[in-house]
Amino acid sequence: MNPAVATLTYDYSDSTAVLGPLSTTAEPHAYDLCERHALTLTVPRGWQVVRLTTQFEPAPPSPDDLSALADAVREAAHRRPTVRPAERQVAAPLTVDLPPPAPARPIFEIVHGGRDTDD
Repeated sequence: MNPAVATLTYDYSDSTAVLGPLSTTAEPHAYDLCERHALTLTVPRGWQVVRLTTQFEPAPPSPDDLSALADAVREAAHRRPTVRPAERQVAAPLTVDLPPPAPARPIFEIVHGGRDTDD
């Protein structure tokens, strides 16, 4: 997954899509796009695209992003049980009793007294 670098908004009454720099606030009718999708954006016939920028750069991490990452790491560390080497158990090998294979059946059968069809 690539990082978002642009924000797309629509003006339906004007049949216009506006593609600009990555927004710093969340908007309910805005869509953040990665560079590939920002560069290859197409709109419905009859619409126009207003590009406010053609150079897209990912936003640097904000303090909130770094705090969220630290919280996620802490939570994952608390969930993972620590097992000391002496407590580790080795699972017994899995054994399965299979029925004996069925006897092989011939693929072709010889038919005596058949007619030759190459006449």
